[in-house]
Amino acid sequence: MDLPTSLSRRRFAQLLGAGVASAALRPALGAPAPRRLASPAVSRPVRLSSNENPYGPSPAAFDAIRDAFGLVWRYPDEAADALGADLAKGLGLPGDHLLLGNGSSEILQICAAAFTGPGKAAVVAEPTFEAVASLAAAGGAEVVRVPLTADHRHDLPRMLAAASAHRAGLVYLCNPNNPTGSITPKGEVRDFLAQVPAGTMVLVDEAYHHYADSAGYESVLPLVRERPDLIVARTFSKIYGMAGLRCGFAAARAETLERLRARQAWDSLNLAALVAARASLGDVAHVERSRRLNREVRETVAGELAVMGCRPIPSQTNFLMVDLGRDAGLVREALRGRGVEVGWGFPALPTHLRVTVGTRPQMEVFLAELERALPL
Repeated sequence: MDLPTSLSRRRFAQLLGAGVASAALRPALGAPAPRRLASPAVSRPVRLSSNENPYGPSPAAFDAIRDAFGLVWRYPDEAADALGADLAKGLGLPGDHLLLGNGSSEILQICAAAFTGPGKAAVVAEPTFEAVASLAAAGGAEVVRVPLTADHRHDLPRMLAAASAHRAGLVYLCNPNNPTGSITPKGEVRDFLAQVPAGTMVLVDEAYHHYADSAGYESVLPLVRERPDLIVARTFSKIYGMAGLRCGFAAARAETLERLRARQAWDSLNLAALVAARASLGDVAHVERSRRLNREVRETVAGELAVMGCRPIPSQTNFLMVDLGRDAGLVREALRGRGVEVGWGFPALPTHLRVTVGTRPQMEVFLAELERALPL
């Protein structure tokens, strides 16, 4: 496939650097990279729609799953206990401050069930990840949507006012935020937490925590020891490459987790996910490699998008939200017709397109097809 003149294969490889380019071409299990930097044939569709890690899980996760085949006739209690113990030790939390879930999506679901409903509103940003708003509305709760600031931060003063005015049972903060990839600064988050109304729970979704390296960002997970109104959700779907296995967890005070556990299905996690997650925690090098490749490819692609006249929002995640300056829906459909799948649309940002940061060859295809589609 020929690339447009504004993005030659040679230029893309030069921008990334030979070492980065060869690493990005290497499959997740570490097979040798091809010698040539020319873009290989990339199977279609190129899936850049769901913010998955294209480098996949740690090889140790595959080994753990294979070793566990002989135990699948047993319930996963022991594996859950082992993962919980390792997580608690690594995070510096008591064991009773963690609750495992079938992906962080289960955590969001049971939080919405426990803390929202008729007379207990949910306050969310607009736009943000939609799960909590959808689940709260399905349970009869009022959903109050507060637009992000002009620079794509959570507008925490307005969210605080909304929580008081609407007697919110739950405020949801996604930080870094999906779909914008932006962060809300640590000082603003701390000030917000100090003023949350009594009776309102705060759920901070840190699905993309591992990708954030800005000095303005911090995780609030350590604060759960002292705040009975705080829940932090994390997942193994993103940096750990386990989106298809489904494993996540909540961190909160023990009494808060008891309210969540009452809403949770018994044995909702499977053995394969549990052992893979535990093995992944031990492979720090794989996580660092995924983080490094994501950052380098993301920054290069953001620069190319700017050259094309597009305006990506500065991202602290494994995806980019890009202002195309035109109807993003038309471009999205054109890309789909050319075999490139990108994220769905967000009504609050009609000219923006969300694209996962894939491998170098995948992003070459995306940029080539985007340039062809932009006259729309």
